[in-house]
Amino acid sequence: MEENKEQHAEQKQDHKAEPKNEEIKAEHHKKQEPGKPLKDVLFDIYDKKYKLLLIIPMLILFLSLAQIGYQLYTTGDFLNRDISLKGGVTLTIPSEGNADIVQLQKQISGDLPGNEVIVRTLRSAGSAAGLIIEADIDGTDKAQIDRLISSIEKSLKTDLSKIDYGLEIIGSSLGASFFKESLIALAVAFLFMGLVVLIYFRTFIPSIAIILAAFSDMVVALAVINLMDVRIGTAGVAAFLMLIGYSVDTDILLTVRVLKRKEGTVMDRIVSSIKTGMTMTITAIISIIVALAVTQSEVIRQIMLILLIGLIADIFFTWIQNVGLLRIYVERKAKKGITI
Repeated sequence: MEENKEQHAEQKQDHKAEPKNEEIKAEHHKKQEPGKPLKDVLFDIYDKKYKLLLIIPMLILFLSLAQIGYQLYTTGDFLNRDISLKGGVTLTIPSEGNADIVQLQKQISGDLPGNEVIVRTLRSAGSAAGLIIEADIDGTDKAQIDRLISSIEKSLKTDLSKIDYGLEIIGSSLGASFFKESLIALAVAFLFMGLVVLIYFRTFIPSIAIILAAFSDMVVALAVINLMDVRIGTAGVAAFLMLIGYSVDTDILLTVRVLKRKEGTVMDRIVSSIKTGMTMTITAIISIIVALAVTQSEVIRQIMLILLIGLIADIFFTWIQNVGLLRIYVERKAKKGITI
């Protein structure tokens, strides 16, 4: 009997020891397992930490609004306008060779205190073909125009009367009128875009997420353009109008697939949207970069630059901000027993 008891006790001890041995083996197995690939780690963060990731686009938007506010406070205008939007005189002077535009601008500005002077190189087929000189003087005042021409002749050491140069005059009232009408056109286009989105989806949060993403793209593009000290003209306003369309297409694609389709999980639909949307965005970005590399037109360069900045910003505001807001919306609906 005593031997049987001892055997039974030994079996119990062995049985207790087995789980410990298995735990040690499991820990040893975990140590031997290779770490997750970086792609999987990033996807886990994107999938599980989407609320925390919302800080990134919100911070970008806040900094952009702060820059525009600072621009307005220091200059009295929220963007840098060129002659076409504020009035002034533009001279196009044909010349050969590369002039020192920085020194030339400094000399002319010294002769016209209180006026802004911008000097740019006019290029053709990759080489310098002339100069574009802009000054925000009163185009109706012949004395000011003569003083500008005299300053240019002195700086270039040439007689402009012997050169076939171009002179474009835009009155300050006409420039201000262009600017006002451009802002109205931009606001109306944005308003109608928002109405179409609201009518199509008929849900407040997803629609506002799309509108917010488009607004954020435009704000970031404007802030970066201000930091680059680029003068925006009528071409720039056209670029912002184009950016509205470029911004909402990926957001609408995402929202339609998440809310309208039923196959797979919400995350499966988001990943499917990313594959299609990023292909569209990257293709557009590559096309814009090529256009920037080959074009010699300042008008086209300004349009392409604004679109490039807006499309890069759209990656953050669509695939982080909009995705996060949509997932929060879907989760709240699910808690109420409404399946999407």
